Formats: sequence, structure tokens, C-alpha cells
Amino acid sequence: MPDLLRQDVIAAADTVVVKIGTRVLTGPDGALDHARVEAIAGQLAAAWKSGRKVVLVSSGAVGAGLGRLQANQRPADVAQLQAAAAIGQSALIESYNRALEPHGLLAAQVLLIAEDLQDRRRYLNVRNTLSALFQSDAIPIINENDALSVEELQLSFGDNDRLAALVTNLIRAPLLVLLSDVDGVYDRDPKEPGAKVLPVITNLGQTQDRVVSERPAVPGVSLGKGGMASKLQAASIAAAAGESVVIANGHADNVLDQVLAAEPVGTLILAEEGKAVGSRKRWIGWSASPQGELQLDAGAQRAVADRGGSLLAVGVTGVQGDFVKGDLVSLVGPAGNEFARGLTNYTSAEVRQIAGHPATDIAELLGHHPYDEVIHRDNLTVTAQPVATESP
Repeated sequence: MPDLLRQDVIAAADTVVVKIGTRVLTGPDGALDHARVEAIAGQLAAAWKSGRKVVLVSSGAVGAGLGRLQANQRPADVAQLQAAAAIGQSALIESYNRALEPHGLLAAQVLLIAEDLQDRRRYLNVRNTLSALFQSDAIPIINENDALSVEELQLSFGDNDRLAALVTNLIRAPLLVLLSDVDGVYDRDPKEPGAKVLPVITNLGQTQDRVVSERPAVPGVSLGKGGMASKLQAASIAAAAGESVVIANGHADNVLDQVLAAEPVGTLILAEEGKAVGSRKRWIGWSASPQGELQLDAGAQRAVADRGGSLLAVGVTGVQGDFVKGDLVSLVGPAGNEFARGLTNYTSAEVRQIAGHPATDIAELLGHHPYDEVIHRDNLTVTAQPVATESP
């Protein structure tokens, strides 16, 4: 019996972001597997020629570099790791370009650091660049600029799964395909008898806590940074913004062809029902970095998360960090979990003064009253379902 739900999702996917991991692209020795690159490139070309816009987020630069250096272990030293990435990135893009040329397509290298998507102007510039590439018979090959990214300085995306989800949100692609070295999301530890791949996840938030989040790395080889946990976190970013995700095995022959033919491969994670987040709110919710945190009471949490309201000072119970007007801040409910982000109308010092007070007290407390709202609903994005708390 055909999977009508999957067919509907795939049919609507006029733009697709595909992410492929290091373990899929490299052989047992850690070197770049050019045959695998050719196979992926052929499937990307088929998707392109079917009328879809395609973006590839590809890991593999570090793996390719370590292969050229004849090393089979990720170095612990940051400088050595970045050197391997710089050596490997040229090999990676050369391999993709050679594989795409016979199909009449070009590989367009796009290297990003986290700040490129955190800064609003640079964020829009990346989107414009990708749009121009779509018109040039070039497939964007995106990777984190590992030669420059420094996780300790918060200039890193963390892993390419998250980067792929952010790119999905950036271009509002209806489908994100994460190609890994597992068949999908299992209902339990894959090593347990009777473990099965979940064909569809309709509510990732409810499923995420009970599925196995990690798979052991290949013995003797440590190249990739991600795991199933990072893929589920990436899927939650895309699904919360209104996009669907497929997690499938990149080692399987013609896996992308099968996914885009709506065949029952991997795990389909559906977009959250009723979500269609606009471009600016996607940047607020997932790309920009919070500069502080506001703790809210249960009433304010419900007003923001359930009723789509603005945040008023009366519902603020605490302030963390130092921020200025216009900065992005996290909104945290009584259970201590972030559920939204927004651009503040007041500085941290001002919010501390007016927290817990109605809007009618603001002029007396501050000596001026520019806004009723601490964060207006137009500048606010709900990023996750709030953790339930007992009613007082």
C-alpha cells in the first residue's frame, strides 16, 4: 500500500537540503571515497533535473585531509584539526566538481562560520547568494569553515547536522534529508532484539526522549562529530519551523533517489502541525545568538506560547545576562527550559527594574514609557513546546 503521507511531503518539496556525513563519504582508511561522491552527485543531478532546487551540506573536509595525511584519528589539537580541514576541503570540492560536470552542473563551494548566520545582514547575503546559484546551474556545496571556526569562541555551528537545519530554515526548504550511517531512527537500542526503524515520527518532542540517541562509532576510526542525538536536534529545528526531515542510510545504493520517489526508506519526521514560520522569525528563533535570558511565570509562558501574545513585564520573574535594546534574549518558563526567543525593547537593567510590574508602572519606574511590551509578538519566535508545569 503506498504511503500517501510521505508522497504528499515529497511532492511539496520543491527545494531540498541534503546533508551527508563524514562516515558516509570516507572509506575504512579515513580517505575520501570518490566513488561515493560520484554516486551522491549523480542523485543530486537527478533531483536537480526533475525541477527541484538542491543544496548539499557536506562534511568530509577533515576526513579527506586526514586521508591525505595518512592519519586515521581526529587530532585533539585544534590547530592540527583545522590544518587537516584546510588540506581536505580542496580535495572535497574538486571531487564534487568532477562528479557533477558530466551532468552539466557545477559545484559551488560555500564555506560558513556561525557568525554568517547570526548577523542579520550576513544571513540575508548568504540567502541571496544561494538564490543566485540556483539560477546558474550550480549546486551549492556548503560546509562549515573548519579551518577558521573555533567552538570555544562560539564561532562554530557544533556540527553539520545543525548547519543543515539552519540552511533549511534560511531558504525555507520544505525537506531536509540527513544521510548518515544508520537506517533511520530506531524505537530502541538497535542492538536489542526486535529493534525497528520508525517509518514516521509525527511528534518529535514526544519521541525524542525514548529513542536511542547515539550509535557507537566505528572501532578504530573517529572522524565525524555527529550522532543520532545531533540529527534529532537538527530535525527539531527544521520541524519547529514547519519543514519535514528524512533520516536515512547514506551507504544504501540510490538512497536519495528512493527518498525523493517517496519510497519507504529511513525515518520521516513531520513538520510540526500548523507551523509556517516566516523568514525573519526563523532568524530570531534559531540563527541569532541570545545575549541574555528572561525567566517567566506560568501565565506569561502560556500567553506567549499558547496564545501568540507579546511578553509583558508583569510576567518576568528573573533576568540573566547583560543586554541592550534590540538584542536577542531567551525566554525560559518556570521549569527552566527555553521555549522562545525574541528581540527586547528594553535593556537588562531596565527589565530588572520593571519585572513583575504592569505596563502602567513603567513610566514611574523608568522615567519614560516607550513600549508596553518587553518583547512584541512580531519580534518573538516560539522555538519549542514548553515543559508542562502544574497550575498554581
